Amino acid sequence: MKVAVSATGPSLDASVDPRFGRCAYFVIVDTDTMQFEAIQNPAQYAGGGAGIQAAQTVANKGVQIVLTGNVGPNAYQALSAAGIQVLTGVYGTVREAVMKYKQGELRSTPGPTAPMHYGMGGGYGMGTGMGMGRGRGRGMGRGMGGFAPSAYPGATTIPTPQMTKEQEIQMLKNQMQVLQNQLEQLRKRLRELER
Repeated sequence: MKVAVSATGPSLDASVDPRFGRCAYFVIVDTDTMQFEAIQNPAQYAGGGAGIQAAQTVANKGVQIVLTGNVGPNAYQALSAAGIQVLTGVYGTVREAVMKYKQGELRSTPGPTAPMHYGMGGGYGMGTGMGMGRGRGRGMGRGMGGFAPSAYPGATTIPTPQMTKEQEIQMLKNQMQVLQNQLEQLRKRLRELER
């Protein structure tokens, strides 16, 4: 099976990029052999429509599953229309993400987990706090790192006119689930390290 992982670099040891539409690379991995192909995301710096362009890029490669941190409404819709399953809340290296997928540790995402235009911004900050190890602050435009603007005090998620109230409620529920999954993974890793 072919899976595409949003990544910060072109290798299995690159970090998972928390953004789908504006990630730097897609690492496309054959889950049976672990052979991979890395392609630069042509939509990374797109003025608009990055999620849809990124979805078309991975669909054209025959991908059946996408592993990423977050996915916006347009990208989610385009991936779903192409018959591609989306799994979000993914972090670590590309290799670790694929292994978690193969071990059944990742769950399918029932809807978008990020608001429209998530990941836009000019900043490549150093990342602090939760941002370390999750893209090192790339793309948030504030150098904060992380995976959703609503995850930080003082930051707001701006509702978009394209989303209905029900869609926004579902997106926020999905974001909460992603954060809960990530928190549980952090707790698990901390327990492992403290032994």
